[in-house]
Amino acid sequence: MSRLPPLNALKCFETAARHGSFSKAAEELHVTQSAVNHQIRQLEHWFGVPLFDRQGRQTLPTPEGAELAESLAEAFGIMDGACQRIAKSDGKSNLTIAAIPSIATIWLIPRLPAFLKANPNIGVRLLHAIFEQPIDFEDVDLAITYGDWNQAPPTATKFLEGVSYPVCSAHYLTLAGPLREPADLLKCSLLHDFDRRPWSKWFKAAGTKIDDRLPGLLFEGFNLLYSSILAGQGVGLAPTAILADDLKAGRLVQLFDIPVLEEKAYFISEPANPRESRADDVAIFKAWLLEQAAS
Repeated sequence: MSRLPPLNALKCFETAARHGSFSKAAEELHVTQSAVNHQIRQLEHWFGVPLFDRQGRQTLPTPEGAELAESLAEAFGIMDGACQRIAKSDGKSNLTIAAIPSIATIWLIPRLPAFLKANPNIGVRLLHAIFEQPIDFEDVDLAITYGDWNQAPPTATKFLEGVSYPVCSAHYLTLAGPLREPADLLKCSLLHDFDRRPWSKWFKAAGTKIDDRLPGLLFEGFNLLYSSILAGQGVGLAPTAILADDLKAGRLVQLFDIPVLEEKAYFISEPANPRESRADDVAIFKAWLLEQAAS
């Protein structure tokens, strides 16, 4: 098979071409308009030709774009029909849930057996959602993502708070403690998720003066940071809402009540045009998620 462009980019393009609008495409896909524009730019770079005429106010496909949009609309329709037929073939309603890795591995997977036991006629297929990338709702019934709640899609439902606090393992606290004041953390190994700005914001909120550049290990993704915290390698800023089990069991300890990233949240997103055949089961799963979060 010849190499194909990224599926997410093709879906963004087809949606934008169908609506004649990047903003309406973003609304349907539950992403930002800039994310749609970025995906289409990538696709144009892949083909080496413009797919939209951006000279006027309207978003109109070029001749090459119109040809591609027509073919993609037909192809996605065929794919959707095939997926629905296969999903129904085992007699179960198989829900496809996309979740970012942190919520999937730390929070959702340990709780899934209880849902499946209580709902034996509903199957679950769990996919990774990529942080800050569009969700392909042609193949997804619900998505659990993370971001600035003020910029979440209007149809999103807040699921868990994303506010973070300093957290370390009980073993590390025994070695590095006592940690009575925020300034005491400056003698600790600080662990960073993607960049060092959250720690800088935290020390500023705590009224503690710091150097321009904070030292410490830098991880690309929260799951790596979480593993390092559990391994007793230092103190990290973490959203305590998804660490409730670890905190309750004493594996992790929250050090101070000074928050950071208060604007962040985990939220549930749904397709603009959900499949009617799965509406009841989607509602059951969503209600279960919210119940689990509340408890």
